[in-house]
Formats: sequence, C-alpha cells, structure tokens
Amino acid sequence: MDWQFNPKHPHLSHYPSRAEHPEALPDLETSLKTIGEYQRRLWANREKALLLVVHGPDASGKDSLIRTLATYMDPAGFHAWSFSRPTGSETRHDFLWRVTPFLPAFGEVSAFNRSHHEAVIAERAWPVWHSGPGELEGRYTSLRQFEQHLTREGTCILKVWLHTSEQEHEKRLRKRLDKPHKRWKFDPSDIEGWQRRAELLGYAEEAIAATHTPEAPWHIIPADKKPEARAIIAGLLAETLERLAPEYPAEDETVLTRYRQLLDDS
Repeated sequence: MDWQFNPKHPHLSHYPSRAEHPEALPDLETSLKTIGEYQRRLWANREKALLLVVHGPDASGKDSLIRTLATYMDPAGFHAWSFSRPTGSETRHDFLWRVTPFLPAFGEVSAFNRSHHEAVIAERAWPVWHSGPGELEGRYTSLRQFEQHLTREGTCILKVWLHTSEQEHEKRLRKRLDKPHKRWKFDPSDIEGWQRRAELLGYAEEAIAATHTPEAPWHIIPADKKPEARAIIAGLLAETLERLAPEYPAEDETVLTRYRQLLDDS
C-alpha cells in the first residue's frame, strides 16, 4: 500500500482515517524486530542517519507510536525529542535553530514528536515571531531547502501525519479527562486547539502540500485505530532502514587474527 501524500489530493479529508484493508497491513512484531536489527546495522556502519518526523492533532498517538517503534532499538543509537511552542532563547533565533542540535548523527535514528514544521502549522495559530509579508512562503522555502540539504548530506527523512477523524479526536480527548494519569497532558492551548481544529488542519494541509518533496515526502497515515497506524509506520521504518544499512561493516581479518592470538596466548 502507498501511504504517500498525493499532491492531486491536497485535503486531508481525501484520505481515510482507518485502514481500508487492515488484514493486509504489515505484521507489527515482525516490523519491530526488523527495525531493531537494521537500526543496529545503521549504528555499526555510521554512514547514514534517519530522521522520523511525526505530526498530528493532539491525542493522535504520537508519544505511544514512538515508544512502540523503539521497542527493539539500541538506545545508544536512538533518540526521541519533542518540540512544543518555542520559548526562551528559542524565540531569539531563526525557527530552524532549535531543532538543529537534535538532528541524528551518522549511524543514529532520531524521532521528532512535532518538529521544525510547527513553524508553519501551530505557530500560524499562535505566532511567536512577527510575520511580515511573504514570511510564510519564505518559511516553506527554508523548510524544503533545509530538508534537501540534510538528505543530500546523508540523512534520510521519513515524515508522517497521523490522520484522525473528528469523532475519534473528541473521543480521545474525553478519555484523557476520564483518566487521572493522563490529565497532566492537558494544556490551556488544547482547548483552543480543539475549538480551532478545522483551522489548524487547514494550516497542516497547506504545509504538507508545500513541503512534500521527492527527497522528503509526507505520508498520511490512518490513525483512528492506533494498532493500525503503528503497523503501517513500523513497516515504512523497517523498509527504510533495510535500504540504508543492508549489511554490517566488513570485518578486519587482521584484527580478528590478532585477537585470537592474544586470547590463545593468555
């Protein structure tokens, strides 16, 4: 199945929020084990990097998705970062400044729970910087060029949007209210975010269409059922890692022979 965004269908309403053929989805456990194996190969080779960018409405399952994907990954080569509204020193730099230190080094996988794309989605609703004429188009250009630079230099970018229906979105927000251990996630902006859902999704549609490139395409993932979304994205991540690091580095027979001699002589 092809989950890539289609520029001919720019509106999120054109995409299903539930998998049409769930029986045909990749097996989650198999994909997770593949991710673990090939992430270790990526770490061993240290030649490429992988950046997973996860976006979606509040309560769309971003946190739990990233936890699931990390099940078998070596923590030495995996990092997850979350980006909310810019604060403090972040507001005194250009909008790409705050994500740059957290980009994956060669050999690493990094997951961004929200990302540099917030500058053209949520920050349009809650501005942090003064935006002059042409600022939005300028940011779209900067995002495309930034990601083109990363991919050219060896970082593969996998971008996913978790697409939930309005009914499922409301259901999950109510569940957060009902579960004391989830209430801490609520922020005053969540209320306004729900009230402005249509507006924010409109911003997301524009941003996805403007930053979908051959180098860093977007994928629209049906996310009304979290297990389905996890299976789809785990399958995409497994395929990507297999391409990036198909084999372990070749061994140095001279070094191995020397080790054997040292151990035999001890």
